[in-house]
Amino acid sequence: MLKIESRLAQIGSIEEPVTGAVSFPVYQATAFRHPKLGQSTGFDYARTKSPTRKVLEDAIAQLESGDAGFACSSGMAALQTVFAYFSQGDHLIVSLDLYGGTYRLLEKIMSRFGVTATYVDTNDLDGLESACQPNTKGLIIETPTNPLMMITDLELVCTWARKKGIVSIVDNTLLTPYLQRPIELGADIVVHSATKYLGGHNDVLAGLIVTKGKELSEQMAFLHNSIGAVLGPQDSWLLMRGMKTLALRMERHEQNATAIANFLLEHPLISDVYYPALESHPGYAIQNKQSSGNTGIFSFKVKDARLIEPILRHIQLIAFAESLGGVESLMTYPAVQTHADIPLEIRQQIGVDDRLLRFSVGIEHQDDLIADLANALSQAQAELEGESL
Repeated sequence: MLKIESRLAQIGSIEEPVTGAVSFPVYQATAFRHPKLGQSTGFDYARTKSPTRKVLEDAIAQLESGDAGFACSSGMAALQTVFAYFSQGDHLIVSLDLYGGTYRLLEKIMSRFGVTATYVDTNDLDGLESACQPNTKGLIIETPTNPLMMITDLELVCTWARKKGIVSIVDNTLLTPYLQRPIELGADIVVHSATKYLGGHNDVLAGLIVTKGKELSEQMAFLHNSIGAVLGPQDSWLLMRGMKTLALRMERHEQNATAIANFLLEHPLISDVYYPALESHPGYAIQNKQSSGNTGIFSFKVKDARLIEPILRHIQLIAFAESLGGVESLMTYPAVQTHADIPLEIRQQIGVDDRLLRFSVGIEHQDDLIADLANALSQAQAELEGESL
């Protein structure tokens, strides 16, 4: 089999047999003619299957070592489709530190349909055992988590789930199949907010699901078609185009993030840096065991919460904006943005407090990014000292 870099670059390049187009066409059609009664070209209605979307879905399934792929209109649509696999009365075990939108979907929507969740450190087998109930049907893992970059030993935990008859679902958004392939480590389902690193350019909203096993794949196909939150052909094409350069981008993201994380480690205004590439990170060994590299996002804490506002005001090259994974660097304040829907007591328990900033490091030159950050920190410190005079 070709190396993953080659497979990424060649997505859709040999799929068009009539013209030989190396960029697969955008089939902007919702209906498809039948040759005659009882016959189909394989495409009947675009919600069920679309030519452009199918190329994308086949690609992500192959990249993640799964059996089937499903492209959705957003990362949250992908999660909603997966959660629809569960029924009233089912219980889920979920990573303690996770994206606020996932928490909102579980607690504000799925709870209305009788699906409950318990939040635990998914790297703690004793904690998993304690949380497990007779009606526990699913295990939802983020690794690394967002925003505190906690690492779960996927092989260990997915093996535990399989023995219990629990479906394991891994959000692989932050590492992508280029760096980590959870299905190869025992996961049943992988989800992506493809808006992030897979798309990579902050210009397409998309979600992806990959399943392993014939029965699970058939059930997910039914849910995908029935719920209908599918990705349109133009966005499918944009996502494929972005994925072609994934390998190059992830390498640059990691190089930049590592350099900046090390810079912040030594900065007098910073108390903590959360990045699995650092040897000081508690998940460093597990991360190296189960992945081939690190993501381009990390979080850090300033020593004084009063520094947050001036830092965000003074960054220039780095944008104060939500989202992550694009070529442009973005900085986010999780406590009031991405994780605002998580109750204060839970945020404080895990460490998402008013001193935490999340940095999605882009592909700009690392020297320019460090200079921008250093300047913002310096100006924030000067303002703080001016207030205290």
